[in-house]
Amino acid sequence: MKRCSKLLISATALLLAGSTGFAADIIEGPVADYCRTVGTSNLVLTDNTVDLTKQVVKLMDESVAVANSPEWIHSSRPVFVWASEAKVACGMAYGYLKTNYKDEDTLNKCECFHDRMVEYMN
Repeated sequence: MKRCSKLLISATALLLAGSTGFAADIIEGPVADYCRTVGTSNLVLTDNTVDLTKQVVKLMDESVAVANSPEWIHSSRPVFVWASEAKVACGMAYGYLKTNYKDEDTLNKCECFHDRMVEYMN
């Protein structure tokens, strides 16, 4: 029991020593600009919910296809990572749209991550 508690204390001390202080304060920490290729997405600017839903489903389907493709799963380029992020973001945006809620954050992420996926494919 003493060995377990010593191990736990040692692990905690190592984690705290290596911490930069940003982990607990997400708002104040550094922000990576993953969406440098996209500002406010075209999806957010789309007013027609039917058209918006079709566009989101199209992006989601493309992202799912890429994320399931062995070509990209085993690629050294980060296409699979962005495809995985896009399929989740687009899936969330689609879920919100099914409840007639237009969530701008998930729509921006959906388009951004899909654009990044395509960017790394070429």
